[in-house]
Amino acid sequence: MDAALRFDSCEKQHTVGEIEALPDGKRAELIDGAWYDMASPSATHQLLVGAIYAEIRNHIKRNEGKCRTFVSPFAVYINKDEYNYLEPDVMVICDKDKIDEKGCQGAPDMVVEVVSPSSRKNDYILKLSKYATTGVREYWIVDPDSRITCVYTFEKDRDDGGFDLKQYDFDKPVESNIYPGLSILMTDGLQ
Repeated sequence: MDAALRFDSCEKQHTVGEIEALPDGKRAELIDGAWYDMASPSATHQLLVGAIYAEIRNHIKRNEGKCRTFVSPFAVYINKDEYNYLEPDVMVICDKDKIDEKGCQGAPDMVVEVVSPSSRKNDYILKLSKYATTGVREYWIVDPDSRITCVYTFEKDRDDGGFDLKQYDFDKPVESNIYPGLSILMTDGLQ
């Protein structure tokens, strides 16, 4: 199946069990029972993911934070149901009770997705909606093609239930809204 949005409600609902039964090396995600194959990442994608992971992990460690940082592939059972399974590129989990040997049981505090051509619609539409409604506090979409990073902050106490959005060009440091002092320059990850 391709990563295009699916509007046919009569299609088979896939389950987490199907994802867990995949042979080694094959990866996919489930969003509300819809199956999305994951393509092999490009060199640019991996450079950015590695740099972002290292910066976030080092920031938390320097500040003696209690949160844990993970890099894909690490399973996120976001709804704790049989129809949703994600593998964000980078995630931060502060509630250690959510972490077990299978992955994260529930929503991470922070998620970073580096956009690939095959994941564009999922990252900007489906995952944005899923992360906004399941308890993720901050979601970064890092887009190497546009060289822009979008930072969405989902605040539980907003009257309108909405979110804040800030955009950063790759040559400007991206700042976290939920981790004071965390700032990442994306161009550093491409060197």
